[in-house]
Amino acid sequence: MPRTVTIYGRPECCLCVEAMEVLLSVQKEVPFTIEKKDITEDPVLESRYRFSIPVIHIDGAFAFKHRVTAVDILSRLRD
Repeated sequence: MPRTVTIYGRPECCLCVEAMEVLLSVQKEVPFTIEKKDITEDPVLESRYRFSIPVIHIDGAFAFKHRVTAVDILSRLRD
């Protein structure tokens, strides 16, 4: 079954852009679906993640926040 990685962030966030680039590079090695969630479109998400973005969930479970590396993502996806 394909894995789903969800990234919570906002468009103007440089760390979110970096995290998305990492996810896209890892996706070339390991297939998974990426879901992007803009926290500015949902007051609950904005309140929850305002100071923590980017936040990454794998298959609905919290995995990382702030900075993430390809090694980190690969390790979690291969568990």
